[in-house]
Amino acid sequence: MYVLFRVVVKELLQLRQDRRMIPIILVAPVLQLVVFGFAVNTDVTRVPLVLVDQDRSAASRALADDFVRSGYFELVGVEDGVRAIDEWLVTGQAQVALVIGSGYAEAIASGRTPRVQVIADGSDASPATVALGYASAIVSSRSRELIAGRLGGLVRSAAAATGAAPVLPGRIEAVPRVWYNPDLKSRWFYVPAVLAMILMIMTMLLSAMGVVREKEIGTMEQIIVTPIRSWQLLAGKLLPFALIGLLQVLVVTAVAVWGFDVPLRGSFALLLALSLLFLLNTLGVGLLVSTLVRTQQQAMMVAAFVFMVPMIYLSGLIFPIENMPQAIQYVTYAIPVRYYAIIIRGVFLKGSGIDVLWPQAAVLLAMGLSIMTLASLRFRKRLD
Repeated sequence: MYVLFRVVVKELLQLRQDRRMIPIILVAPVLQLVVFGFAVNTDVTRVPLVLVDQDRSAASRALADDFVRSGYFELVGVEDGVRAIDEWLVTGQAQVALVIGSGYAEAIASGRTPRVQVIADGSDASPATVALGYASAIVSSRSRELIAGRLGGLVRSAAAATGAAPVLPGRIEAVPRVWYNPDLKSRWFYVPAVLAMILMIMTMLLSAMGVVREKEIGTMEQIIVTPIRSWQLLAGKLLPFALIGLLQVLVVTAVAVWGFDVPLRGSFALLLALSLLFLLNTLGVGLLVSTLVRTQQQAMMVAAFVFMVPMIYLSGLIFPIENMPQAIQYVTYAIPVRYYAIIIRGVFLKGSGIDVLWPQAAVLLAMGLSIMTLASLRFRKRLD
């Protein structure tokens, strides 16, 4: 342990003196533009919708069919009560809930104003705003059809036969509600994402240059002749970067909560614990890169353009995964940031606990152990 401690101290001192910048190249940006030009799509379509139809009438079914036929919503579930909506939104299986209360058809027939409720998941502000706009437009269109269409004609005909004044159907009024982000503040969506990007960039770059630096500056020969085992050198190089990552979690969380008023509704201890699982992945990828290249420039370019940029674009931090082509959606399952993005937004905005986030935690643990094992097998205390 003393040898390990000395390696950690050496690495920290060496990090303090290393101030090189990431090189800028031309080929990788062109390649990224070609690849991500097909994957990135900010249009909001086929929003997962859960339906609560408490009226169970022909009129309520017609309204639900309008939502599905519009192409903007995809019906993913039907529930009997409003209480069941929470599970759908917390787990991310649905982003919008449509609640049609009992007495909906009766209110239309009697000329009163029925109400339907649209509940949106506000942890992702941009799609929620667009989805609410779609919902309002669909409800308004249905209301106009009821007033001027076939139902209005039938009501007027019946009234004329009895000699009474015609009773026109009432106008439908949508009552939108947004959970987890009531004011739809975009900073609540983007600020937690900064945490994932900072952790990934810092730890992956530093660990990628860890072994290569020793080769490039000529200190690997000195390490070879010292009584340091491979696991001591490996752990000694990664522990400082893990500490830096945890420090970044503290700093970014403090700035998000007190600087940008982003709520931290979940457990900060849980956030730290699950961040360690994410660091296991980023440090493992960085170590793997360092065993594949020979110079620090190569390490930085491979880490930045082969791993980090694709992970940022395809993780759901910025662009919705649901709007990407199906083939690329399958690729995103192999990206650790995808699962960490769900974790940080769940802990910050939804107050999710381990009972909800355990699938993401299990995947991060499995992926981290696999990547770290592969990197460790390739790691050798030698020059070549």
